[in-house]
Amino acid sequence: MIRVLLLALAALLALPATAQDKLPPAPYAYRQLADPAQEAKAHALMQTLRCLQCQGQSIADSDAPIAGDMRHQVRARIEAGEEPEAIRQQLIESYGDYVSYAPVVNKLTWPLFAIPVLLLVVIALVLRRRLTARSA
Repeated sequence: MIRVLLLALAALLALPATAQDKLPPAPYAYRQLADPAQEAKAHALMQTLRCLQCQGQSIADSDAPIAGDMRHQVRARIEAGEEPEAIRQQLIESYGDYVSYAPVVNKLTWPLFAIPVLLLVVIALVLRRRLTARSA
């Protein structure tokens, strides 16, 4: 009896995971916009957004279901007249900073930008000290 209950519980917990791939793709996931200028804007924006599932591909190049949903969001909002930067900001708010290939300096990421500069300063000081010690 306990085995049957555990199997039923496992099936219920696995159901949402299997439902994700069975949904039909969003209308603009694989279909381009009719206006070439709008499609060019959408494609340029999609090239700068990272697929959260593939992580190494942009949403323009990925075949993952989440990338298709994100392409649909971009195209639908471009068609509605929104600016690409507003769309980017909304996607960053929804999915996090990782979705954008353009890094942003904030209170969490500033060390990533500061450490290389500090290392270059330290290297310059060490080289300067060695060169002045040799000449003396």
